[in-house]
Amino acid sequence: MITVKDLSKVYRTDEIETLALEHVNLSIREGEFVSIMGPSGCGKSTLLNMIGLLDAPTTGTVEIDGQDVSGMNDRRLAAFRNRTLGFVFQSFHLIPSLNVLDNVELPLLYRHVPARERRAAAEEVLSRVGLTHRMKHFPSQLSGGQCQRVAIARAIVGEPKIILADEPTGNLDSTMGAEVMNILHALNREDGRTIVMVTHNEEQARQTSRIIRFFDGHQIN
Repeated sequence: MITVKDLSKVYRTDEIETLALEHVNLSIREGEFVSIMGPSGCGKSTLLNMIGLLDAPTTGTVEIDGQDVSGMNDRRLAAFRNRTLGFVFQSFHLIPSLNVLDNVELPLLYRHVPARERRAAAEEVLSRVGLTHRMKHFPSQLSGGQCQRVAIARAIVGEPKIILADEPTGNLDSTMGAEVMNILHALNREDGRTIVMVTHNEEQARQTSRIIRFFDGHQIN
């Protein structure tokens, strides 16, 4: 489902060059739930951003669902990302001026899905994460755990094959974190979605099918 070959990422300014990732090679099979772990600054989120097509590697290739995305232009990348990938971020990234339902509908709006279909799909996924009673609320009226459940609903409303989660429980207490993990595990087990999760939480990582560890930009297992 995901193949990364000889991937390196260098950030350059006029005065300094920072090597974020060096010669990374990995494969993630369809239906896996994989954790990426390592200390802060080791390249975990950089890798996730490149798998998520939010950043381009300096060298190497990324293949997703059988397609080498290296040669895609911005428009093709955006369309491919919208249909294939769902994102869950530590800071939720909800739009404060939109209510819950409208936030969840957004990925389908970019696909030009008709309003009635968008609404039905958003209501269905909000029901799945237990938030039908909060559809008209705004992010500021929700708890952190509820915001993350909205973010998960938004990530899955377009039925992506892959979910990329960057510290999805990092801003939550242990109870809310466990709730979010239960939803991710259900998406993996019941829907067969491939999930790649960056985390510092060793206990949560051990619940996944595989742990990939990084240190100073290098993959160490």
